[in-house]
Amino acid sequence: MNFLTVTTKLLEGFWLSCIIFFFTLFGAMPLGLLVSFGSMSKFRPLKIISKGFVWVIRGTPLMLQLMIVYYGPGLMFGLTAFPKMTAVLIAFIINYTAYFSEIYRSGIEGVPRGQYEAGQVLGMTKTQIFFKIILLQVVKRIVPPMSNEIITLVKDTSLARVIALMEIIMVAFTYTTKGVIWPLFYTGVFYLVFCGGLTLLFGFIERKLDYFRV
Repeated sequence: MNFLTVTTKLLEGFWLSCIIFFFTLFGAMPLGLLVSFGSMSKFRPLKIISKGFVWVIRGTPLMLQLMIVYYGPGLMFGLTAFPKMTAVLIAFIINYTAYFSEIYRSGIEGVPRGQYEAGQVLGMTKTQIFFKIILLQVVKRIVPPMSNEIITLVKDTSLARVIALMEIIMVAFTYTTKGVIWPLFYTGVFYLVFCGGLTLLFGFIERKLDYFRV
């Protein structure tokens, strides 16, 4: 088995894994913030819906959600199934929106109430208080748990193989039918490098935020 050929094929699969990773972040991070606001809302119906959504998504496996998104429209409504990549992105974004929303919520609610009151004493509006006083403290609090979830996302991209999307693990697995297993172990190098880079990035971010202690 030619090492260069295997590496090329794995890189193609890894590219799909990267697409899943970045598009999931791009979609789930802002949506998670919106859901967190819903969970903290004083409007009870919105709060119940938001918390119910988070409870259902966090309480069921991502693999199950992926299969429902891909097979559900056809089996339940007779509709045309989503393209595989589209189904993967929908399932991943929905799943990580729920997890990110809880991280945002805990970060916002973890800021002492006195910080809000201090802003009000200074005559600041609620918007000014949030962006000038609260936001930096929230960012400081959520970086460690957010970094854990993002690194987990890197590895969760391998679940796309459930619907036969040719991400890196699926590509490596095809070689096992030819009696070759080392490409499966080789995929670990790609994940280690990617996760290592993210670890360094988040470590840098945490160091930059050290000046702002909470």
